[in-house]
Amino acid sequence: MSMSEDHKVALAEGRKQARAVRAYLEAITPRGGGNRATAETLRARIGRIESRLAGEDDVLHRVELTQARIDAEATLASTPTASEIDDLVRGFVSSAKAYGDRKGIGYAAWREAGVPAAVLKQAGVPETRQRRS
Repeated sequence: MSMSEDHKVALAEGRKQARAVRAYLEAITPRGGGNRATAETLRARIGRIESRLAGEDDVLHRVELTQARIDAEATLASTPTASEIDDLVRGFVSSAKAYGDRKGIGYAAWREAGVPAAVLKQAGVPETRQRRS
């Protein structure tokens, strides 16, 4: 039994929505807890590390600082640019309502996932109040 063309189109649209939602959530979600580092905060961290390295005489501490700098530089290299974030927001905004409706994801879950209220408003996700038991 083969799928109808409408079913194939619906499946493709669902995959497209899921990719857009996932990409945005991955961009805004901190790895390992805490706040997501911005390019600006990472550059500042690298500068502080380099300053400490310049005055460090202990070889063991130097290698630890060097690794911290390397880690911060790698994180900076993988941090989305402002225009990339704008693209991810647009993709999320165009997909979140339909995706959330289909999957039963409400306003509170999006907010707990870190999605700003303004982005949800743009996406047309209605603010709902949780029921009291």
